[in-house]
Amino acid sequence: MISKSSSLSVNGTTNVNKFSCVIPNYDKVDTLSLSTGKIGHGVDLSGSIGLSISAFDCHNSGMTKQLQKTLDEKQFPLLRIKFLSLNQMPILTARPEAITGQVEIELAGVSKRFEVNYQITQNDQKSIHLLGTREINFSDFNLVPPRKLGGMIQTKDQLNVDFTLIMKAMD
Repeated sequence: MISKSSSLSVNGTTNVNKFSCVIPNYDKVDTLSLSTGKIGHGVDLSGSIGLSISAFDCHNSGMTKQLQKTLDEKQFPLLRIKFLSLNQMPILTARPEAITGQVEIELAGVSKRFEVNYQITQNDQKSIHLLGTREINFSDFNLVPPRKLGGMIQTKDQLNVDFTLIMKAMD
């Protein structure tokens, strides 16, 4: 079960500075299911998360509005991440383990598959922390990066997406 303390951040740059937009808390209850595939073929995942575009906070109201407009929040209010697979069954310990996995990201009506690098740990309270990171481009989703002041400030195409899923195993 995915906890409300899960979060997502999108980090990018413009020709002037850097920015970070976050969804600090996950406001839904969702589950991910694991099932082992054929021997040596990794782990199948099923489940997804839907993040509200309106929940993004760029710590600057103008930037937040611009991102929501670029992502076409009115027509496509959710960013979806569908979890597809892991390259191996994780060993849940306090020591971070590096694994990779496949996800499908749907943004502004366009879906794309990506490989994601994860760090997975389990703490003393048996909470599983899955930290994922992936570089994506606005252009991957047929989006034009935001511009301000008549194009004088231009956002670069590349974004770094980091998310933290905090989960509890269901009995």
